[in-house]
Amino acid sequence: MTPSSPRSAASLDDDDYPAYTMGRAAEMLGTTPAFLRTLGENHLITPLRSEGGHRRYSRYQLRIAARARELVDQGTQIEAACRIVILEDQLEEAKRINDELRARGNEP
Repeated sequence: MTPSSPRSAASLDDDDYPAYTMGRAAEMLGTTPAFLRTLGENHLITPLRSEGGHRRYSRYQLRIAARARELVDQGTQIEAACRIVILEDQLEEAKRINDELRARGNEP
């Protein structure tokens, strides 16, 4: 695939594209690979696997992991932090759906 192909360009803009290795993700978050594995064990994020079986993370997953790290850094136990982030994410999705439904209701 060439760098200018539509798929590669779209991948760069896709928040769900698994672009980051575990080591790079941990480095970006200022944490350890063990922390990312623990988030997976607590069902907060599920990285995709490369053909070689290596974990790959998306920008969306990194934002979720960063929020969990913020809570842990504030003293929240990691299991509770994962649950809080899951609930926050569900609330945001419900608000988005609600806004869409309201917008549809206002259309002629």
